[in-house]
Amino acid sequence: MQQTSLLYEFSSIAITTLLFVLIVLLYEVGFHLGRFVQNRTDQEVKSLTGAIQGSILGLLALLLGFTFSMSMQRYDNRSEALISEANAIGTVQLRVELLPEQHRDKVSGLLEQYVGLRIAVGSIDLTRSQERQEYNRRLADLQSRLWNLAVEAVQDDPRPVTTGAFINALNEMIDAQGKRAALLQMHVPEIVLYLLFLVFIASGGILGYSSGLSGRRVIAPTMMVSFLIALIVFIIIDLDRPKRGVIQVNQGPMLMLQAPASEATAPRE
Repeated sequence: MQQTSLLYEFSSIAITTLLFVLIVLLYEVGFHLGRFVQNRTDQEVKSLTGAIQGSILGLLALLLGFTFSMSMQRYDNRSEALISEANAIGTVQLRVELLPEQHRDKVSGLLEQYVGLRIAVGSIDLTRSQERQEYNRRLADLQSRLWNLAVEAVQDDPRPVTTGAFINALNEMIDAQGKRAALLQMHVPEIVLYLLFLVFIASGGILGYSSGLSGRRVIAPTMMVSFLIALIVFIIIDLDRPKRGVIQVNQGPMLMLQAPASEATAPRE
C-alpha cells in the first residue's frame, strides 16, 4: 500500500498561506509584547534581543537551505528514475526484433499496453491508493506475461545474443519500474518540515518583539521578507510532492515511446 505523510493530505498553497498568516499574527503578538515591556527593559537587554533575532534568522536560513537541498535532490532522483525507466523500456522495444518471429507480435502488443499504463499511472495522485493499486496489479500482470513469453522464446531460441539479450533488457525494465516506485515514497522527513515551520513562525514573533522594544513598526520590510520566505517554503513542499504539487516531473521521455516527439504533448507526473 502506498504510504503518504500527514502533510501530503493538504494543499501546498493552504499550508503556505496558513504559515504566512501565523507569522503575521506572531509578529503582532510580539510587537505588542515588546511595547508592553519597552519601558521596563534597559539597553543591554534590547541589544541581546537583537542578537537573538539574528541567531533565529540565521537558523531559519540554514534550515531553508538544508530542506530545499533535500527536496530538490528527491525531485532530481525522480526525474532520473523516469528517464532510466523510459530508456529501459525503449531498449526492450528494440530487442523485440531479436526474438523468434512467432513471439514478436505478442510481445510488442504487451509492451504497448505496458507503456500506456505507465503513462496513465503517472497522473494519479498518491492519495488515490485504491486506483493506484489497481494499476499496479495490471502492471504486475503485464510484467508476468512478458516474462513468460520471454521464457517461451528462450526455449525456441536459447542463444544469449538474441533471446538472452532480450531477457536482460526485460529484467532491467522491471527493476527500473520498481526503483521509480520506491522513489515516490521518499520525502523530506516531516520532523524536518515541522522544525522549519516552527522556526519560521518564531522568527515572526522575535521580529515583532524587537520592533516593539524599539517602539517602531517595520511592517513593509517584515511582510516582504516573510512573503519571500513563505514562497521558498512553498517551493520546498511542492518539490517534495510527486504527482500532486505544481512542480512535477515531465513525462516526455515516456510519451516518446508511445508517439513521435512531434505529436507528444508532455503532461506532468
